[in-house]
Amino acid sequence: MPETLYETLGVKKAASADEIKKAYRKLARQYHPDTNQGDKAAEERFKQVQTAYDVLSDPEKRKAYDRFGSTNGRGAPGPGGVNVDFGDLGDLGDILGGIFGNLGGAARGARGRARTQPVRGADVETEVRLSFEDSLRGAEAKVPVELTVACSQCGGTGAEPGTAPVICPECNGRGVISESQGLFALSQPCPRCRGNGTVIEKPCAKCHGSGRERRRRTFTVKIKPGVKDGTKIRLKGKGEAGQHGGPNGDLIVVTRVEASATYERRGDDLIVQVPVSFPTAALGGKVDVPTPEGTVSLTIPAGSEDGKLLRIKGRGAPKLSGSGKGDVLARVRIQVPKRVNKKERELLEELQKGVG
Repeated sequence: MPETLYETLGVKKAASADEIKKAYRKLARQYHPDTNQGDKAAEERFKQVQTAYDVLSDPEKRKAYDRFGSTNGRGAPGPGGVNVDFGDLGDLGDILGGIFGNLGGAARGARGRARTQPVRGADVETEVRLSFEDSLRGAEAKVPVELTVACSQCGGTGAEPGTAPVICPECNGRGVISESQGLFALSQPCPRCRGNGTVIEKPCAKCHGSGRERRRRTFTVKIKPGVKDGTKIRLKGKGEAGQHGGPNGDLIVVTRVEASATYERRGDDLIVQVPVSFPTAALGGKVDVPTPEGTVSLTIPAGSEDGKLLRIKGRGAPKLSGSGKGDVLARVRIQVPKRVNKKERELLEELQKGVG
């Protein structure tokens, strides 16, 4: 009698999902074709382990297998000792395929399942450093980055120039193989071509058959006025190369803005500390306030307290979300003299008596 899928993984029928996953990972590492090159027995065992896990890791497939795929706890052939391939049952196979998912439709998949699908390349993130002034007025920066791109020697095919990948002899180009497991005919990615449908007989000497290589590229990034520290600029299609004809990923440039010695940024507003003498704070007056567009004369109202914020409209940072600018917020910092002459002392004493 053939072994059950549970026996293939070395677990009990009542095993939990975690126990099944743990057993699969252990066996997959042990029998993987990459670590057992040329070992047909190991390759065959890897297929069996993969098939068993594909079924038992899916609750619906496992339930169906437990109900229809075994008798007396062991794998068994179909009626009359003949393995049943649902793909040969026509419309009935389609009905059972709805119950069993990939199990019922295994033979249909084996006859013409899609090969490995195009895979989008990964996004790549890098940083560009800016002075505070450049972040306000905008800039153009050169950004170098290491990327995985199509091999320059083979053009991404992975095959030595002058040759080309050939149809996989194991799966005849389908990308999948089908085999019986008791009651079911199960399909899985072809271990020879790993689902590609083609194999490379003469790998490219430069990329060793991968079709990809690491290369340093430099991109010019236009930075809009008003970017903040941490602003992300996305360059479409400038990331890692896709696989199997998939599109490239994106390059994401993160701005790192140096701190300003003059301003503190709060959204699109800029806060600046403005020294104000005690008499000016008490009686009112005018002071000069620096802004990115030049110095502005600001009126200090009489009786201003330390820390008071006075707004200068439209002189702040450019708004990335639309037109216009934020404001400059002048924070009043009252300057108390460390030394006073006799006359100043007398005046302060008179003021103190008046306040008292």
